Amino acid sequence: MVKAYRASILHFLADPDKTPVEDAYEYYEDGVLLVDNGEVVACGEAQAMLAGLQGEYELVAYENALIVPGFIDTHIHYPQTEIIAAYGEQLLEWLETYTFPAEAQFSDPVYARGIAERFLDELLRAGTTTALVFGTVHKASVDSFFEASEERNLRMIAGKVLMDRNAPDYLVDTPESGYQDSKALIEKWHNRGRARYAVTPRFSPTSTPEQLRRAGDLLAEFPGVYMHTHLSENKDEISWVRELFPDCEDYLDTYDQAGLLGRRSVFAHCVHLEDREWQRMSESQSNIAFCPTSNLFLGSGLFHLSRAQENNIRVGLGTDVGGGTSFSMLQTLNEAYKVLQLRGEKLSPFKGFYLATLGSADCLDLADLVGNFESGKEADFVVLDKACTPLMDFRMQQCKDLFEELFVFSMLGDDRAVQATYAAGVRVHQR
Repeated sequence: MVKAYRASILHFLADPDKTPVEDAYEYYEDGVLLVDNGEVVACGEAQAMLAGLQGEYELVAYENALIVPGFIDTHIHYPQTEIIAAYGEQLLEWLETYTFPAEAQFSDPVYARGIAERFLDELLRAGTTTALVFGTVHKASVDSFFEASEERNLRMIAGKVLMDRNAPDYLVDTPESGYQDSKALIEKWHNRGRARYAVTPRFSPTSTPEQLRRAGDLLAEFPGVYMHTHLSENKDEISWVRELFPDCEDYLDTYDQAGLLGRRSVFAHCVHLEDREWQRMSESQSNIAFCPTSNLFLGSGLFHLSRAQENNIRVGLGTDVGGGTSFSMLQTLNEAYKVLQLRGEKLSPFKGFYLATLGSADCLDLADLVGNFESGKEADFVVLDKACTPLMDFRMQQCKDLFEELFVFSMLGDDRAVQATYAAGVRVHQR
């Protein structure tokens, strides 16, 4: 049966920085989103939409609420859920002190499944319906994640970490075992239901050139899969890469020489790119995950969004839990605004909500499936409550237009603002 969801409705059709703002989005103050069999049928003004409906339908009305597409997180680590808000280190020390010990436990598929369940529940509480996700070096960690995601019918991308050096003995694979495990996971999970696979070297310092080349072999053999890693997050990290790869021009070149750049390659952070790296990212159509919360929390630096835009590089938003301190894309927008303020730039709420939805979908090469409410798209959406807290309610009453309402959501909002989350037309979270 067709379902009609009634509330204010907003979705984006284009990047508001690259097209006139009024043409970049559609907004219906009293709107209806029609969903049938897990897909969007249409959206528009409520009166006209309801008058045109024929046959039986179910009406679900949300008062004082805004429906937007499900949020999309372009960089996050599910095994780091339990170390979110771990105190006091920068990147390299943080890995040694917190990350590696936590990830050791994921050789146990039962343990991994338990964390995957909690992780997905937290994402859905935050209104996030799609994410690009790191597993651990253990093949079982990815099986456990995809099993939990499949039960919820979520559009997720994940992969097994490749790491054959500069890590504890209990967390390393080899170039060949990493290749074989990844190949088996690709054959099992990629394009199974709503799952997709990402070849996932942690970062260049923990992979030998041989392992990076074997990762490139996987991309060549399975051209539809993704590549997901880190790049230029921390200045000490960059210095270390120079020592480990003396024959490479720069950090990006360590991946480029292995054949790891391309349309479905997503590099998290990119805080300290050099001129040649910006140019090569653009030429290769590679993508950046902007992770403001973790960049601040780990003291890594301030991402240069305008530089990415000048080079026509696609950018999505990432929470980077557990270096990031919130699963909420609204809180991530809060931090992104502050990062750009420190850069002397502005992040408009229209651009912010674009990045959290269609922009991140485009970054992940999923804009044909999710990210807005065009007819035939998968019906992933979130209901945001304008009165979720007394302060939010009071502040919203002072808002004069949509611009201001979106900005208040992105400054004051978190998981409390998420009244309901839907994946493929099914409610998967109710506050």
